[in-house]
Amino acid sequence: MRGQTLHGHLDALLLAVLEDGALHGYAIIEALRVRSGGSLDLPTGTTYPALRRLERAGYVASSWHTVNGRERRTYELTDAGRRALAGERAGWREFSSTVGRFLNPDVPPPATA
Repeated sequence: MRGQTLHGHLDALLLAVLEDGALHGYAIIEALRVRSGGSLDLPTGTTYPALRRLERAGYVASSWHTVNGRERRTYELTDAGRRALAGERAGWREFSSTVGRFLNPDVPPPATA
């Protein structure tokens, strides 16, 4: 998948991955890869800055934990993050519906008043 295609959607994808519970950074990257069937194999240099941005926005909270003798930062959604994810989903439905009217020739346009 081209990076430009993902542009503007990474935050929503990260929020969605964290919806089911807290994960450390590598587990987030792995969840993105697995849920996308391997299409999203993002480097840490893309993922961690986005997680920090989401934390500054108040959508994600993080804490440090020791796992097998290693310090790992774990991220989880905040209530504001859950609301942001709901907004992202609504925006995605509208966007994909609109673009689909152009790229899916079999879908008829909506009726106009």
